[in-house]
Amino acid sequence: MAAGFSVLFDVMHTTLWPYPKIVAHRGGGALAPENTLAALRCGLAHGFHAVEFDVMLSRDAVPVLMHDEQFGRTVSGTGSVPASSAAELAALDAGGWFGSAFAGEPVPTYAQAAAFCREQAIWMNVELKPAAGFEGATGRVAAALTRQLFAAELAAAPVDPCTVPLFSSFSFDALLAARAAAPEIPRGYLVETIPPDWRARLQACAAVALHVNHEMLTPDLAQQIKEAGFGLFCYTVNDPVRAHTLLAWGVDGFCTDRIDLIGADFPPAAAAG
Repeated sequence: MAAGFSVLFDVMHTTLWPYPKIVAHRGGGALAPENTLAALRCGLAHGFHAVEFDVMLSRDAVPVLMHDEQFGRTVSGTGSVPASSAAELAALDAGGWFGSAFAGEPVPTYAQAAAFCREQAIWMNVELKPAAGFEGATGRVAAALTRQLFAAELAAAPVDPCTVPLFSSFSFDALLAARAAAPEIPRGYLVETIPPDWRARLQACAAVALHVNHEMLTPDLAQQIKEAGFGLFCYTVNDPVRAHTLLAWGVDGFCTDRIDLIGADFPPAAAAG
């Protein structure tokens, strides 16, 4: 694994962003219930082989796909993810809120989502979304499981970066814990507004990229980040005109909810030329 790890980071340092440019946000964007296998199937049906989704720990320390710590938005009722077992979460309806066609769609585990993505050759941007107080645990558990699930890919020589997930997180502690548990899994530091010490923070968690709210990005900041040798990823870009602008600034990739407007091949080859 050590040889593969070295080759992977040689590739990262050479290309800055060896991943797909356009990523389906939360699996299926605005066309399916977020963070479900149905969403992953929807993204794939629209040609996306790159997805972003959120991972949080259940009460029994099983990584599951969920964005909100508290129930009420994508699953009905009262309660929370860290107070519920993975089995209890799997019994909840994570699709009915979106539409009757998705009623009964369960909360999937990260292992289930990863298995689907590996089978379909879908690259994953795994956002570590820890519940309050579980920052370190979320990073450690998700990283250890990822190392186990992708052992074969990590052992390859050379490693294909698009066969291995990328962790991202707003939680610096979660990224540090993930780095300690599985340093061979690449990381991206996720921020709303780019902080003055962005370079030091990226170096501290050995991140390969900065992930930022596109509304807070400027051409000058984009240039600084790229010149410093990091990848630059934006969220969540739903306007094709804005998408063209960001790519012109040198942004390497972005996620989108509007997978119906911004396809996986955006910009099309003819337009790009």
